[in-house]
Amino acid sequence: MTITTGVERWGVHDLGDPLVAHSASGLLHAFNAAGVLSSSDVHVATRLGRLGGEPSEVVLLAAALAVRAVRLGSVCVDLAAVSHTVLGEGDVVVDVSALPWPEPTAWLAACTAGPLVADGADAPAGRPLRLVDGLLYLERYWGEEEQVRRSLQERAAAAPPDVDLPALRASLARHFPDEHSTRQRLAAAVGTLRRVTVLAGGPGTGKTTTVARLLAVIAEQPGPPPRIALAAPTGKAAARLQEAVAGELATPGVSGDLRVPEASTLHRLLGWRPGGRYRYDHTQRLPFDVVVVDETSMVSLTMMARLLDAVRPTSRLVLVGDPDQLASVEAGAVLGDLARAPGRPEPALNTALTGLGLPSDVVNGVVTLDHVWRFGGAIAAFAKAVQAGDADTALTLLRSGADDLALDDPADLAPVRHDVVEAGHTLTRAAREGRTDDALAALERHRVLCAHRRGPWGVARWTGESERWLATAPAEGPWYAGRPVLVTANDYDTGLFNGDTGVVVERPEGLRVAFARGGPPTLYPPSRLSEVATVHAMTVHRGQGSQFRRVTVVLPPAESPLLTRELLYTAVTRAREFVRIVGTEDAVRAAVERPVARASGLRQRLASP
Repeated sequence: MTITTGVERWGVHDLGDPLVAHSASGLLHAFNAAGVLSSSDVHVATRLGRLGGEPSEVVLLAAALAVRAVRLGSVCVDLAAVSHTVLGEGDVVVDVSALPWPEPTAWLAACTAGPLVADGADAPAGRPLRLVDGLLYLERYWGEEEQVRRSLQERAAAAPPDVDLPALRASLARHFPDEHSTRQRLAAAVGTLRRVTVLAGGPGTGKTTTVARLLAVIAEQPGPPPRIALAAPTGKAAARLQEAVAGELATPGVSGDLRVPEASTLHRLLGWRPGGRYRYDHTQRLPFDVVVVDETSMVSLTMMARLLDAVRPTSRLVLVGDPDQLASVEAGAVLGDLARAPGRPEPALNTALTGLGLPSDVVNGVVTLDHVWRFGGAIAAFAKAVQAGDADTALTLLRSGADDLALDDPADLAPVRHDVVEAGHTLTRAAREGRTDDALAALERHRVLCAHRRGPWGVARWTGESERWLATAPAEGPWYAGRPVLVTANDYDTGLFNGDTGVVVERPEGLRVAFARGGPPTLYPPSRLSEVATVHAMTVHRGQGSQFRRVTVVLPPAESPLLTRELLYTAVTRAREFVRIVGTEDAVRAAVERPVARASGLRQRLASP
């Protein structure tokens, strides 16, 4: 782990380091040398200054920080607060206190006085950056944030869907009879009565069950059957959504004549085309009456803007996810912003909910499910402690000797090796015997989840360890029965997408790679797949949208900037039966006490007119 103090990070011998901007000078050089700015941040800001005729180095520093913010997941940068934050990325922690930060008031004034920055929300477009309420945006991301805000507020203000309240009351009573299902019943009611609904909740709280029964409730309203679309950010998440909804609708008396649509990725739903274009947008809307998006925490600001652009204003949009999980790898934390935004009363909705005997405390169409149906025990208690930022309780649970939760010394790999070998041998036997369904099921018996990609705590190291323990890879080539694979790039020819996982199985026609798609497995010859990797271990980000019987979470040292509350919560909630954390108590405490801070103006602006 590298810790720098805001002085030179790289020495004179690091001339080939791509992170070093050798042409930088002044403030840009100082912040680049300290490891706060990368060379790309510096080069973009310098280029903007040349094109726009901006000589001020404090303005160029602000521009570089805005570029950096987007690169690291924020939509904007708060110039008044940025100097109080310990900045770092990857394996680097930076103490910024020794850096020459501009005085905030003068800094903001310098930005708006020059040619690069538009001042205020109402300033005309045409400049590359925009300053609104002290937040500095790249103009593109300001435009997308405004588009999302405006679309959501317009949909909330529009006339609500026509709803037969007596029929709705009867449907809710039939589909949600359990005394513990009040929040699920409320979510279904809001999803029927409102154009946009946010269904939030952690794993096991019944989100997909609620979605399936919400669709059945909507279908029982008078009129033609609704045209429904199911989507998720990744192919794996889409397959799980379709499987879960189909399974729930197969329950006697639930679905009626409702047909389960095929779930797709958001890219496929919107009709992705080469060059980043999409078939569906504001000029050609999606032909659906109800659009359900699962794992919305993984949806970036850009993708949310495109989705809202394409969904008809009269359609129902249901956004499902866990706002406490990791946000998108791209800029934005839209679900978290929506779930926690200040709200305004909706008298018509509240009156309807009260008439249905339901709570009328709904804000911005957000309903949070909090009753855990799937699992309990130490995993659920630990996840709750992590959510609450309660490190003491989290550590007490790890020390308790629970059957479903353990903290292991990083120096003792024997327990991890046992889990890897047991799951791997089960997978290999099924794959060699051509039992495709069993092999795919075995693929979800155990997974190692890492915060880092490289290094001693990274995916590369743990994948190598797993292969060495299993010793299943033959010398003649990469393709062998039992190899678990991860798709690392979208492939629209095969219909496989970044994040899909599969397994190589022995078939009468030769080796085939099997993928679960929510129905019968799909099989591909290895020659059809180009962008894949072996997947004994994966990053926590890659693991979102998946569930495994047993999970091993590899934590880096406490100093790692990647070690956050959201990362730990997301990792442990991937497990259905058992979680093993490999790391120190200091690392656990650091993660629980370090929430991710993504700068955005959406949360507050949703409450404005």
